[in-house]
Amino acid sequence: MGRVVEYEWRVLSFPRDMSRGDVRHVITEHAEYGHWELSRMRLYLGGARRAWLRRRIIRAQRTA
Repeated sequence: MGRVVEYEWRVLSFPRDMSRGDVRHVITEHAEYGHWELSRMRLYLGGARRAWLRRRIIRAQRTA
């Protein structure tokens, strides 16, 4: 039987004047301390960025 993997999502928006290094630092902090992984990164026409982070939802199942 296959299990359906469920994810929790978080969307981060970054202004156009924020540097790539600062954006990378914020995403790295979320990944290291919140166990998030980068799912999608989008750069918009005006220079703004949006990142979609996800992490797996682990459900505990009763054994007894």
